[in-house]
Amino acid sequence: MAEHDSDREDREPDDQGARFDEDAAWEAIVAGYGDEPPDPPGAKPFKSVEDLALLEPETNDEEPEEKQPAAPLGGSVTFAPGVGPRDYTAPEPSDDDLDEDDEGHFVPPEPPPLPAADTTAKFAWLAVLGGPILLLLAVLLNWDMTWWLTTIGIGGFLGGFATLVMRMRTDDEDDGDPGRGAVV
Repeated sequence: MAEHDSDREDREPDDQGARFDEDAAWEAIVAGYGDEPPDPPGAKPFKSVEDLALLEPETNDEEPEEKQPAAPLGGSVTFAPGVGPRDYTAPEPSDDDLDEDDEGHFVPPEPPPLPAADTTAKFAWLAVLGGPILLLLAVLLNWDMTWWLTTIGIGGFLGGFATLVMRMRTDDEDDGDPGRGAVV
């Protein structure tokens, strides 16, 4: 890579006999500032806002064009407000809709209650959430940031986080059973 770049440093750009005059190019740009280019042949002339209501097809062409029949614009469908594909609602199912082969609507069983948290986990979560909240309150209320306030805020967060990580369950007991498949 370095050899390739070192070859370029010693060479000048190819001149091919003529140099680009940058000053002349800038002068031409500045001199032409604000001028509008002429309209291309066949373009319609500019109409004012008042003339837009008049539907006269004026062009710069001297030959009138033959009117061709208007082709349909495509397959777009316009719906009235409140009537459209997104306004469709499916009818409510009833027990009469089911045959003797159907079993009915599935209602999942009530999930088991969450296990009660032990005292250590509660204090760990209190430290993880309470440490940063304590430091935020200290900043918002302009308390002096003393050593004990900082130790409680940062130490509480780190201690609570470490406690929660150490108490995480490992799923080693499930490794013996690779999976029972679908349980019906």
